[in-house]
Amino acid sequence: MYDLIGLVVILPLLGAAINGLLGWRIKNEKVIGIIGSGTVGISFVISVLIFIEMLGREALERIQVVEYFRWIVAGNLDTSFAYQVDQLSILMTLVVTGVGFLIHVYSIGYMKGDAGFWRYFSYLNLFIFAMLNLVLADNFLLLFLGWEGVGLCSYLLIGFWYTKKFTGDAAKKAFVVNRVGDFGFLIGMFLIFITFGTLKFEPVFAQASVLTVGEPIIFWMTLMLFVGAVGKSAQIPLFVWLPDAMAGPTPVSALIHAATMVTAGVYMVARSATLYALAPLTLEIVAVIGLLTAVMAATIALTQNDIKKVLAYSTVSQLGFMFLALGVGAFWVGIFHVYTHAFFKALLFLGSGAVIHAMHHEQDIQKMGGLQKYMPKTYMTFLIGAIAIAGIPPLAGFFSKDEILAYVWHDGSFILWFFAAITAGLTAFYMFRLVSLTFWGNPRFKEEGAHAVHPHEAPSSMTIPLIILAVLSIVGGWVGIPKALGGGLAIKQFLAPVFERADRIMALPEHGVHTIDYALIILSVIIAAAGIYLAITWYLKKPQIPVELANRFSGMYRVLSNKYYVDELYDAAIVNPIERGSRKMLWRGMDVGVIDGIVNGLAKIIAIISKYGRLVQVGVVQGYAVAFVFGIVFIIFWLIFR
Repeated sequence: MYDLIGLVVILPLLGAAINGLLGWRIKNEKVIGIIGSGTVGISFVISVLIFIEMLGREALERIQVVEYFRWIVAGNLDTSFAYQVDQLSILMTLVVTGVGFLIHVYSIGYMKGDAGFWRYFSYLNLFIFAMLNLVLADNFLLLFLGWEGVGLCSYLLIGFWYTKKFTGDAAKKAFVVNRVGDFGFLIGMFLIFITFGTLKFEPVFAQASVLTVGEPIIFWMTLMLFVGAVGKSAQIPLFVWLPDAMAGPTPVSALIHAATMVTAGVYMVARSATLYALAPLTLEIVAVIGLLTAVMAATIALTQNDIKKVLAYSTVSQLGFMFLALGVGAFWVGIFHVYTHAFFKALLFLGSGAVIHAMHHEQDIQKMGGLQKYMPKTYMTFLIGAIAIAGIPPLAGFFSKDEILAYVWHDGSFILWFFAAITAGLTAFYMFRLVSLTFWGNPRFKEEGAHAVHPHEAPSSMTIPLIILAVLSIVGGWVGIPKALGGGLAIKQFLAPVFERADRIMALPEHGVHTIDYALIILSVIIAAAGIYLAITWYLKKPQIPVELANRFSGMYRVLSNKYYVDELYDAAIVNPIERGSRKMLWRGMDVGVIDGIVNGLAKIIAIISKYGRLVQVGVVQGYAVAFVFGIVFIIFWLIFR
C-alpha cells in the first residue's frame, strides 16, 4: 500500500486540473463539487489503508521512502522527487485529506450559486495537493515546493472575490508577509546544504545527530528555519496576515486555519526535531515567541466582534501553544495539538460560516443573539467545538492542552507555565463570550419589517460535516489520554520513532505520575471552567459589567480592540516609508527622472536635429546657401587637418 502514496497526492491535482480547465464548460455545481470532493475523499481512503498497513508493521519498519524520479542533479546537489511515509507524515496526511474532504463537502452548500464555483474548487484541490507535497516530502527542497505552493493557493483563495478591494489587499498582505519568512527558510536550507552536503532528511539528521550540542552553525540554521515558520504559522512579528485572511470564503478560513497552511511551520520544526535538539538557544526562542504570540492573540480576541476575527486570533493563540510545546522539547505534544486543533477549529470556522450564511452575511456578533432556537444543529456542534478548545475533559482539546502545560511545568519554567495557564483561561473566556453573544440571550437582529433577518439552519451538505467534526472534537483526543488518567499516551508511542534521535540528544527525563500531575490537571480544568463561568455571567446575566470595565479601562480596551496597533505601527515604520521612498526615488527619481528623462531627452535631441535638418529640404534658397557654405568649410578643414 505504501507505493500508492503518490496516488494520494496526484488525485487532488487531477481534480484541480479537471475543474480548472473544464469547470466553466461543465456548469453543473453538483458535478464540480463531486469531482473536487471525491478526489480528496479517495485520497483520504487510500491514506487510511496505508495507515492500517503501517499499524501492522513493527515500529522500526514503518518508515519507507517512495522515490519516483531524480529531480534536480547539479554539482553536489542530488535531489529526488520522493515521499517519506512514516508516523508523522501519515498522521498529517490523514488530517489534511480527512478534514480537507469535509471542508470540500461543506463548500458545496456554502458556495452554491457563486459565479466562480468551478474556480473555487480548482484552487481548493490545488491547495490540498501542495500541502500533501509539504508533509510527505523526504527532503527540504520538495518540502519548500509544497511550502510555496500553499502560499500561492492561499493568495488565490483569500483574494477569491477579487472584485472587492479588501480581499485583494488581504491576499497581497498574506503573500508579502509570508515572503519575509520564506527568505529566512531559504537561508536555513542553504546552511543545511553547505553543512551536510544534502537536503534529504535522513542523511541530514543522521549526520547532525553526532554533532556537539550548541554549535553556532546549527543555531543559525535552526533560527532561519524558524523565521520561515514564524511567517507561515503566524507568530510574532509576522502574525498580521492571518486575521486579514478572513476576507476569503469561510471554508477557506477553515482550511487555512485548521488543517493546512498555518500548521506547516509547526510540522517543519517537528520534522527538524534532531536539528532543534542540538540548538537549545533556538528552542528557548521558539518557546518564548510561542508564548508571547499565544498571550497577545488571546487578549486581542477578548474585544473582537467579528465572529471570524475572534476565531482567527484564537488560531494565532493556539499556534503559539504548539510552538511553546516544541520549544520545551515536547515535539510529539506539538503535533498532538496540531491534530486535535484541526478538528475543533475546522468545526468552529465551518460553524461560523453556517451562522454567517443564515444571517445573510452578517459577521458582527453584537448583531446576533438567540440563534440557538433557529439553528439547533449548528449551535450544538459549535458548542462542542467551544468546549473542546476551552480544554474541558473529555473533549479533544483538554488532552493536548494539558500535555503542553504539563511539559512546560516539568521543564522547570514557572513563568512560562503561569502565562500559558492564564492564556488557557482567556481562551475559555473569549470562546464562551462568542457563544453567548451569538447563540444565547435575546435576538439583537431585526425580526420583522422590510429589512428583517430570518435565520435558518444550514443545508445537510453543511451540517453533516459539522456533526462529523463535532464527534471528532469529542473523541479525537482519546489517543493521548495521559498516564495520570489511566491512559497509555498512544499517540506518543506511535510518534516515538520519528523523534527518537531528538529525544536521545536532549535526554529529557521520563517523569512518572506524581501528585503534581493530578494537581496540574485539576487546576487547568478549574481555570477553563472559571473562564467559561465569567463569560456566561458577564455577557448573559450581568451584561453591564463588560461595559463598565471597557469604560473604566478605556485605554487598555482601545489598545486591545485595535490589536495593539501593530498594523498601524507597521504602516508607519515600514509600509509608508517604503511607499514614500519608492514614489520619490523609484518613481519620480528613477522612472520619471532617469528612464523617462533619457527617452524624452533622446526625442528632444532628434527633434532639434530634424528642426534644422529639414531647412535644407523646404525649397528656401537661403537655406541651401547656408548648407553649401557649411559643406565648403567642412571640406576645407578636412583637407587641412587630415
